[in-house]
Amino acid sequence: MGDKVNVCDVLVIGAGPGGGNAALHSARAGLSTILIEDHPAIGTPVHCGECISDVACENLNLTLPDHVVSKRVHGIRVIFPDGTDKKLSESGYVLEKHLFERWIADEAVAEGASLHLSHKLSSMEKIHENGKFTGWLCQGKGEHFPIQAKVVIDASGVGGVSNKLLELNPRPQVIAGMQYEMLEVPTDDYLDFYIWPKYVDKGYLWMIPKSGGRANVGLVTEDKSRTKKALDEFIQDTHFKELEQALPQWKEKGNPAFGGTIPISGPHSITFDDGLMMIGDAAGFTSPLFEGGSHLALKSATFAAQVALSAISDDNLSNSKMSEYQKLWSEEFPPYPKILKGKSALFDLSDDEMSLMARSFPDEMANMSPLTKLAVCGRIFIRRPGLYLRGIIPAMLSFGYSRAKFYGW
Repeated sequence: MGDKVNVCDVLVIGAGPGGGNAALHSARAGLSTILIEDHPAIGTPVHCGECISDVACENLNLTLPDHVVSKRVHGIRVIFPDGTDKKLSESGYVLEKHLFERWIADEAVAEGASLHLSHKLSSMEKIHENGKFTGWLCQGKGEHFPIQAKVVIDASGVGGVSNKLLELNPRPQVIAGMQYEMLEVPTDDYLDFYIWPKYVDKGYLWMIPKSGGRANVGLVTEDKSRTKKALDEFIQDTHFKELEQALPQWKEKGNPAFGGTIPISGPHSITFDDGLMMIGDAAGFTSPLFEGGSHLALKSATFAAQVALSAISDDNLSNSKMSEYQKLWSEEFPPYPKILKGKSALFDLSDDEMSLMARSFPDEMANMSPLTKLAVCGRIFIRRPGLYLRGIIPAMLSFGYSRAKFYGW
């Protein structure tokens, strides 16, 4: 650790998509910004499926450069236990996520942010002057520490380093994700999501197509001990069996499997403190059914940068001022308790009940009219009226809230 204290307006912890975007918007607003990343390179390892919708790009005013885009896709196809499939057609992109994250960080640096790799935060101490909170003194591993910042934006992922160091919230419930990159995978350019409890209880499997015939084939599951075994069994039992697994572009050696953990218990009760905001996974922001997080991370980053600018301009870094951040995201983001209730109801259904529900849906589930929704309810009532006591309505609503406009992807 150096002797000199490096002073800035905003310190962003973590150079994933949320952290990179927070640094970009903070620097663009004229705030002196430091972005630290504990890995020696940005974008690795990749933890997610690498998708983002057109709706998300429009919402974020995000124009993607060609080199970060792997493939254009038409939307999501959900495949139920009996093989019934239904579509949520919403166009978007599959990214080369490592290149996407590096691009956002490069954009932040171009706007004036200072980027430091292999920097790991180990402590945070509040600074007060005449009884008034004025910033954070942050220590850690890396030659740029110590760092004194007026505002800290925590984009450190599911581990939430500030949450851990300051003991702000209980540890979130998490789900484990794992995938392989596979070659020569047949596709019609939909993201295939399999809700097949035979392999994954309270989770799902996927095939996400990429350029050159590649695809991410993976799963998320609450049964972390069975993650790899369940994925291997799914591949062995399906048309993926004979396909080759390959190391992804960003991985030079080792096991071809890659993944991580995803928070699934919803937003933390506390997402801010004096001069502090948590964004993305660090705040518990994921879409509850299909666990998408990029859109939420990128949007929460813009909110955090907006509040940081206002707080620093007003010379008011207090907890009450930072509460503006929670007001912004809670008014914008989807109703987590309602979606979590629907997700639980869905996973409580038997395979047969789940498939019956699916067969009652139209082939295209995007933008169903009120009349269509009423017809779906009627079909279910005629075939299995007892399902209404099993929470079938919240289960169906969870699919609607998985659409892109509700931050589903």
